[in-house]
Amino acid sequence: MFIDSHAHLDSVDFDSDRALVIERARAAGVARVLAIGSGTGPGTLDCAIKLAERFEGLDASIGIHPHEARLTAEEDFRLLTELAGHPAVVAWGEIGLDFHYDHSPRDVQLEVFARQLKLAADRRLPVIIHTREAERETLRALQEHWTQPHIGGILHCYSGSLELAESGLAMGFLISFSGMLTFPKAQSVRDVAQRVPLERLLIETDAPYLAPVPHRGKRNEPAFVVETAKALAQLKETSMEVIGRQTAENYRRLFDRGYSRDPGRFTRDPVVQ
Repeated sequence: MFIDSHAHLDSVDFDSDRALVIERARAAGVARVLAIGSGTGPGTLDCAIKLAERFEGLDASIGIHPHEARLTAEEDFRLLTELAGHPAVVAWGEIGLDFHYDHSPRDVQLEVFARQLKLAADRRLPVIIHTREAERETLRALQEHWTQPHIGGILHCYSGSLELAESGLAMGFLISFSGMLTFPKAQSVRDVAQRVPLERLLIETDAPYLAPVPHRGKRNEPAFVVETAKALAQLKETSMEVIGRQTAENYRRLFDRGYSRDPGRFTRDPVVQ
């Protein structure tokens, strides 16, 4: 049993066969998928909620990605606060900083990131962090504005330094690895993954992006998270079953701790339909 802790199932890439994608995930042994709700920014902030209402086995997040920070208005923060009360919502994200593409001005990214950290803390929701070429600024923002560190969160699709990973772990975050673990030139990512304790790891696809070997170059989908589990098992010199069981337990522990309105949420056997 595996859990894909990060997939953009709202993407137009899945419009033609979304139900089949979710069915293939179940057939591959993927028990749950966290549908990321940043969408294309304001106007689509409930996209993951709509999917979770339609498909069994999906959890939802909400949030404004740094790419769309420049589009954000005050009413969007009010809407996010309302959406945070939906029973499908288990996390706030992905949020953070992206100084590689700079689709939004950096000062605007920082402001929107800080606002969302505060709102997530108020609602006691774990945060899902995106950071690219902004490690120092991301850590500073978390240290200044993440006022509920015991709730935790995820450093997602990890490709950063060992120092960032260690800082994140010290702040109570889990580290999530994607199909990049399978890329021949991603040895630095594998080196970090080897150092992260098994009980602090998650696996994800970031679908439809970053399809793992042997699917590289194709559209990624949640069923392919099994390949990331396989790569992680090789790094940790253990079995895929151990990786699946532990990362699923890590996922449940994070969201049981941070999201208390439905304490029995993960007591049932999760299935994707």
